[in-house]
Amino acid sequence: MRRKDREVTNIEEIYKVIDECSCCRIGFYDEGEVYILPMNFGYSVCDNSTILYFHTAKEGRKIGLIEKSENVGFEMDTGNKLNVAEVACSCSTSFKSIIGSGAISFVNDKTEKEFALQKIMSQSTKKDGWKFDDKMLESVCIFKILVNKMTCKVHK
Repeated sequence: MRRKDREVTNIEEIYKVIDECSCCRIGFYDEGEVYILPMNFGYSVCDNSTILYFHTAKEGRKIGLIEKSENVGFEMDTGNKLNVAEVACSCSTSFKSIIGSGAISFVNDKTEKEFALQKIMSQSTKKDGWKFDDKMLESVCIFKILVNKMTCKVHK
């Protein structure tokens, strides 16, 4: 990271930034191009590992890309605000961002699918205790990213 003065290294502070985010963009490499998807997400921390969860339909381009390669990148941000100055190149932007990479895989276990959906709904609504019947769990595709690298940057 070029601007070390903006880097956040405290993991609890990083999770606070993630808590503020409503969208995670996933970057896939596909036959010479990068395919980026904005998605709702949830996350958990288990044994000092961060896991990002996502839900989608059971078909589409991303399904094939997940099957093709487990390596993905991701980005999320919040608090974007333009700070206008008198001179164009003196303007700046306030933001909080997370950038990382990890291994993507499908979640097929019913218990983990329900856990993932709880995390996704909690991240989106800030409420817990959602109920999912078997039909709902069967109708949705859940996948996760096991984060292997993540950096956080904050500019006020």
